[in-house]
Amino acid sequence: MKPEFSRPERLDTIGERERIVEIVANEDERAALAKRFDLLSIARLDARLGIKRTDSGIVVKGRVTGAAVQACSVTDEPLDTQIDEPVALLFVEQLIAEGDEVELSDDALDMVAIQGGTIDLGEAAADTLALSIDPFPRGPNAAAALAAAGVISEDEFRPANAFSDLKARMAGKS
Repeated sequence: MKPEFSRPERLDTIGERERIVEIVANEDERAALAKRFDLLSIARLDARLGIKRTDSGIVVKGRVTGAAVQACSVTDEPLDTQIDEPVALLFVEQLIAEGDEVELSDDALDMVAIQGGTIDLGEAAADTLALSIDPFPRGPNAAAALAAAGVISEDEFRPANAFSDLKARMAGKS
């Protein structure tokens, strides 16, 4: 299946010197991504990425920015969402097999497998969008709607405790 927002870069065009690539999703691509990620709409999605070849693989660093509209997880009201996320990826020929131990440094990049002699910067931007949005967004009317439905907040929750009224019972027996 071809990704909705595909911007492939052939490996033979990527050198050791960083090259800046700017990509912008068109209206059809944004609509398809909104459907895929269960968003009401995506008004804008673009990325500015530096790509270069290293001994480890293809390094991609930059930012994904955009604007989307999500539905409140409680009231379904539309909520504007701004996207401004860093991207730091390492595209490699082969991902590490499950069970292999790897020591990662603090500055280790997320690894993505190279497929078909290309890396897909559009799909990397789409994945960054998906990871940046709140999976359970709540709007300004969510708390009132939950309270009206009888749902209590974590602050109001008091767990049932068999010993909670023991002191009162002991005082009554004396």
